[in-house]
Amino acid sequence: MKLEIFRQSVSMMPRRYKQILLVIFDMVTLTFAIWLSYLLRFGEFFIPNSEQALLMVAAPLIGLPVFVRFGLYRSVIRYLPDKAIWTMIQAVTISVILWVCLAFLTLMTGAEGVPRAIPFLYWVLSIGLICGSRFAAKWLLWSPLREKLLARQCLIFGAGDAGRQLANALRSQNEVFVAGFVDDDKGLHGMDILGIRVYPTSQLETLIDNFGINELIVTTSALSGIQRRRLIGRLKSLDVKVRILPAISDLTAGKYLISHLRDIDIDDLLGRSPVPADPALLDKTVEDRAILVTGAGGSIGSELCRTIVKLAPAKLVIFDVNEHSIYQLHRELAAVSDCLIIPVLGSIADAPLIRTVLAAHKIENVYHCAAYKHVPLVEENVVEGARNNVVGTEVLAALSREAGVRNFVLISSDKAVRPSNVMGATKRWAELIVRYHGDEASRQGSGQVFASVRFGNVIGSSGSVVPLFREQIAHGGPLTVTHDDMTRYFMSVREAAELIIQAGALSEGGDILLLEMGEAVRIRDLAENMILLAGLSIKDTLHPEGDIEIVTVGIRDGEKLHEELFYDPTGVSPTNHSKILRAKRGANSVNHLPEAITELRQLIEKQDADAVRKLLFEYARS
Repeated sequence: MKLEIFRQSVSMMPRRYKQILLVIFDMVTLTFAIWLSYLLRFGEFFIPNSEQALLMVAAPLIGLPVFVRFGLYRSVIRYLPDKAIWTMIQAVTISVILWVCLAFLTLMTGAEGVPRAIPFLYWVLSIGLICGSRFAAKWLLWSPLREKLLARQCLIFGAGDAGRQLANALRSQNEVFVAGFVDDDKGLHGMDILGIRVYPTSQLETLIDNFGINELIVTTSALSGIQRRRLIGRLKSLDVKVRILPAISDLTAGKYLISHLRDIDIDDLLGRSPVPADPALLDKTVEDRAILVTGAGGSIGSELCRTIVKLAPAKLVIFDVNEHSIYQLHRELAAVSDCLIIPVLGSIADAPLIRTVLAAHKIENVYHCAAYKHVPLVEENVVEGARNNVVGTEVLAALSREAGVRNFVLISSDKAVRPSNVMGATKRWAELIVRYHGDEASRQGSGQVFASVRFGNVIGSSGSVVPLFREQIAHGGPLTVTHDDMTRYFMSVREAAELIIQAGALSEGGDILLLEMGEAVRIRDLAENMILLAGLSIKDTLHPEGDIEIVTVGIRDGEKLHEELFYDPTGVSPTNHSKILRAKRGANSVNHLPEAITELRQLIEKQDADAVRKLLFEYARS
């Protein structure tokens, strides 16, 4: 009990006081080591003369600067690694050599010499006392924590303010041993912050291997999105868990505690930093308006609805063909918002229903998310894909223009660029439909805005590869990749929802707006990273004992190896938002679109899948 009280007293003592006590202890210890060396050499009680006493006093005066230079007072006793013994031996050895040099110089002045056995005895005794005392103190004072700390040794990536606060919080909890900081700032390398050494990023693998690190904690300010993704790639072959500290803005807002860590999320692997929304653009076209969201029960539509209700619309009509998803979304939104939320069941190709909804609720904004988007499924169901994605968009856009809707925004896809599958072709038709009605609205001077927003893959959305990989990991694998070199652009579902709303404010009518998507992500890398994030290992020829295998199954019909965001990358122009771009309008006229849609309707009525497919690609690629 008394020992426990003593441990707590020492633990609560300020670090500066602990260092002062350690310095005093070393001075006494080195002096005692020399006196004991003489005692052992002569075999009787030893009383030094004045010259010998001066040499004894000089020992700690020589030793202490050496100990400071070797960092013996930077280390925290409770976190002292076993490898530190070699540093202490080096420090003691150099201090003894310097003391011997002093003794030799005094001999040259005519003083009594030092017996040859004394330096050796002094060296052995100093090592035993200096090293032994520190490890004895570590064992005596901190042994109850030893097993728990060694079970969780971590490195903190980023030695900035967030990293330092985190280190303090983890230390105070006595649950994690912070072995060091890792930072790209060369000015910090070799320094000790809070008694913790800062190492360069190049030594990361060595540190993990030598220190037995099982956890790496990344501060969000330390790495950009693409750096974070590359870091995950470096750690694939190492048995280390990656966690991330929430942003300082979230900490100061009270969303998290500084000691609260989250597992690194799939959104952290976008290959870029998330694009912040412009609050002015978000509010501009939503506040106090009646809003209709089609496909509201889907992953993108539902996130869009969650974003909209935070912007104080007058009314939100959620429209979907799926009863269960609309029911769940209505319950969720009603619980968090005072906005009037009206659920509507139906198909966007149902013209009488659409006309009634637009008129009855005096809709001002339409966000058109409803579409069939599973590439293989639409490839097998060409007629229904064309009916829903093309005819449905035409019905909705035409009736919206007729009803005086102020903003109409279509959610399109990067697969609409030079489409190689039916889904992409239908999305290209939808873009052209919106462009046609935008041109008509401009010609009539109605002030209505029709725009398309073109996405890459939305992480976690229905049809995205991410939910598929998650499901395959949950079942123990394997993960199926169509081609090892296939790449895709990814964005978070939050970015998608905010971009849809901002598009209405930025569009000049008939535009196609895109998010600056950064680098395309290699799908195989994404699969490997998701296995790593699940705390599992990759099974391959080099690691047959791994947990999850990745199997290449070959490109499916209609799939591209690399998706594109623009028809003409040189024709892209900026908007008022630095990360949102406007695609160049196509040179071809869309005036003959009504006739093409009429022809498509006739082929759909005949259920002629081959003819529908042919017409879709003929017009989409023209």
